[in-house]
Amino acid sequence: MSTLGTSSYTDADATALPEPVARAVELAAGAGFEQSCRPEHGRLLQALAAGAAPGGRIGETGTGYGVGLGWLLAGRRPGVRVVSVEREAERVAAVRELFADVPDLEVVHGDWTAIRPHGPFDLLVLDGGGNGKQTAAADPERLLTPGGTLVVDDLTPLTAWPPTYRGAPDTGRTVWYDHPALLTTEVRLAPDLATLLATRRP
Repeated sequence: MSTLGTSSYTDADATALPEPVARAVELAAGAGFEQSCRPEHGRLLQALAAGAAPGGRIGETGTGYGVGLGWLLAGRRPGVRVVSVEREAERVAAVRELFADVPDLEVVHGDWTAIRPHGPFDLLVLDGGGNGKQTAAADPERLLTPGGTLVVDDLTPLTAWPPTYRGAPDTGRTVWYDHPALLTTEVRLAPDLATLLATRRP
């Protein structure tokens, strides 16, 4: 979820976007929803989704109006199941209608914990509000397959160690660096945007 994320697509040529993304951007803009993932992050999601093998699973928390989901769908291979969870019922209904023709996709109404019964995942994207991405409640040993990847987005780039946020220790970041089941690194996507990638140790 990025502030003014939907508006970041206004300068993009819609014909250059993957078809599911273009559809979702139009839906989000029409709903006045600005917290979509930015294109930089979306391209990363598309590339990561392509790594899930047929028969695998991709999960997302915080569907919004489906822009990040669109990037995942654009990258995933046939036979890979995608589950996305969203707290707001009207968004769930809108995205279900938007992607009604897409196979192996389920959009679930609930908070982030509703993703648990659908795992474990080869790729899990923790996004949106109230989703456990800043706590160990999203247990990677329960939610990821061995070798699976966790994505924690919408961070400001790390400039010092240990990381801080508003003058206090940034436990929302270090909880993933310190987790014994994970190998974690940061990817800077723009001068003001970074994402954590964490792989579950085999």
